[in-house]
Order: sequence, then structure tokens, then C-alpha cells
Amino acid sequence: MNEINRPITVVAAGILIDSENRYLLGQRPAGKPYAGYWEVPGGKVEKGETVFQALQRELQEELGIAIRSSEELTVLEHDYPHAYVRLYVSIIRDWTGTPMGCEGQALSWELIGAEKPSVEPLLPAAWPMLECLRRFLA
Repeated sequence: MNEINRPITVVAAGILIDSENRYLLGQRPAGKPYAGYWEVPGGKVEKGETVFQALQRELQEELGIAIRSSEELTVLEHDYPHAYVRLYVSIIRDWTGTPMGCEGQALSWELIGAEKPSVEPLLPAAWPMLECLRRFLA
């Protein structure tokens, strides 16, 4: 439990970085909390899964890709009205397949050096992830 005494939802988030030094954002589909907001792809870590296994499963389901490896970037916590989340954020540079919105979501490749993404609104927990990414790659 955390200081506000709510259950923690453990989430694996994967920042895909392509050969052109861009990262991928996906738009949350209708019917989910924060529908229409842009986020780093990923999802809940299921019981018995490692963070990497959850990333493999979630990115296969969401984007239709198979990731081969990941590099841990940071762990963040965010208190949303619907859930308190602990986000295990990884950088992914090695995958097979072409990312596509398998759940009907829009995707956007963003320049790492840009001050802010070209799409909005951004999910609140995505901002600190992108700040960590900028510092890591600086």
C-alpha cells in the first residue's frame, strides 16, 4: 500500500525508439479512462508475469509487434482518480513487425528532441516518462 492507502496497480510501459530517433505514442481508445489522451504503450502486469513478459504481451496485443529486449528507464508512481499506478518504464529498440493500432487506436511517432509532443492531450503520467527519456538520452 502507499501513503494514501489505495491498492497499487502495477503497469509496464514501453517507450519504442525507432532508427530515426523517434518514440511512439498511442491514443487511448473509447471506453477506457482518459479516452482520447495520448500515452506510452503498455498495460497492467498480470499475476505471475515479469515486467518484460507484460511488455511482450501488451505490445503484441496493442501494436502487433514482438519485442526482443528492453532497457529499464525508471519507475514512477501516479495517483489517478480511478487508480494508483506504479509504472515500470522501459526503452525498447529491438522488435519485429511494424507497430499498428490493433485496438483501433491512433499512433504517432514523435521526435525525441522536440519540446513537447505534436499530439495532445497527454496522459498525466506520460510527462515524467518523457522527461526521464530526455535526460537519459541527453
